[in-house]
Amino acid sequence: MADNSDRYDSTLNYLYGLQKHGIKLGLTNTKALMDMLGRPHDCFRSIHIAGTNGKGSTATAVSSILMNCGFRVGLFTSPHLVSFTERIRINDTRITEAEVIEIAHMLREEVSVTDLNPTFFEIVTAMAFYYFSFKKVDWAVVETGMGGRLDATNVMHPDVTVITNIGLDHCEFLGDSISDITYEKAGIIKSGVPLVTASLDENVLNQLAGIAGERNADIHIYGKDFSGLIANMDDRHISIDYEGYRSYSNLTVPLSGEYQLLNMCTAIRVCEILKIKGFHISDQSIKSGLQDINIQGRLEWVSQTPPVLIDCAHNQEAAKSLAASIKRLFPNKKIILIAGIMADKDTRGILMQMAPLADTVILTKAKCERAALPEELKAAISDIFATGTGPKPSSVTVKGTVSEALDLAKSVCSVDHIILVTGSFYTAGEVKEILGAESTLPRLREYK
Repeated sequence: MADNSDRYDSTLNYLYGLQKHGIKLGLTNTKALMDMLGRPHDCFRSIHIAGTNGKGSTATAVSSILMNCGFRVGLFTSPHLVSFTERIRINDTRITEAEVIEIAHMLREEVSVTDLNPTFFEIVTAMAFYYFSFKKVDWAVVETGMGGRLDATNVMHPDVTVITNIGLDHCEFLGDSISDITYEKAGIIKSGVPLVTASLDENVLNQLAGIAGERNADIHIYGKDFSGLIANMDDRHISIDYEGYRSYSNLTVPLSGEYQLLNMCTAIRVCEILKIKGFHISDQSIKSGLQDINIQGRLEWVSQTPPVLIDCAHNQEAAKSLAASIKRLFPNKKIILIAGIMADKDTRGILMQMAPLADTVILTKAKCERAALPEELKAAISDIFATGTGPKPSSVTVKGTVSEALDLAKSVCSVDHIILVTGSFYTAGEVKEILGAESTLPRLREYK
């Protein structure tokens, strides 16, 4: 059906148009969409993952392990780096553009005879669940878009829930305090369903434990019930030792970054719980699953000449973790930092972590309405260093586009340098496109 150009263009414009509605939290529309589609979310088992950082890596790790067990696994994540089709995958194969258009057209027809006014993310969630049901997946590993309690994905009844960690992000929607945000993310906790968390904040853990207790949900806490350490790390891999219901040594993961330790340990704990529940999860599938992880945008090399690393760190906590990894991995290299951040993020907090690492800072703006102006980022950096925060870069430059920023970085890059691109999924994704990554439905990237 997607070869009908009129239908294709019309459906694509419909999806583009939904983005103007922005973000509206609530479950009314999603529940109605699920009923309309025959409740597809009841047709598969699921793992539901919320948190401020690490959701995508944790979800991908769980998915990879389950695939190595022989299950047919759907994976739903957001946002995407380059192609919209990254968001919806089965056994690591992306939904096709034709399937996106087909399902979106069907949904549009169904919605048109109702008074529903769904958002972009609500429609995309419905598309994913319908697709997983139609393709008869055994499991779906689902990442929340934002928060948890009122997130469109929170219509499922999962076998395990996960809250990776909790920090200040999306405050305009979730609340101005860690307690408020914890309450929202804890909304995914279901009665009798185990919760796994890698939060290291004692107040958050107490709040989560209280809510889990009220819902008769066992809580599994990193550092108490399971733990790990990095045995080895280079710029492309980490090896971890894990302690939980059993011990694993030298598990190799084709990802770098200290922050991946918590994500991988969380994923292993989820699978240990599934094993206890009676699902066939072998030791070999855990080992092979971690070795087979395929995820973009997390300390990812996208070029060797010149050396370009991208990372999607888009809040202060993620930037702090990224900075620690960069210091550990490249102690003798000078960093050329390309930073493009969304205006609704903690721009100062991110830059406070990243700018002191850099010899050269290039500030830019992704092709996104939400992107902060580079001049505003430069003012934030001036304010940061006016207070004497860390070593000061030798230069701070503004470039109006990501392409111009990358060109400048290349022109000043020497054998002593590494170009690091960070600040948002959008900026990192644009660099991948500039360097040759092929995009699919590229305009479908403005909102989660």
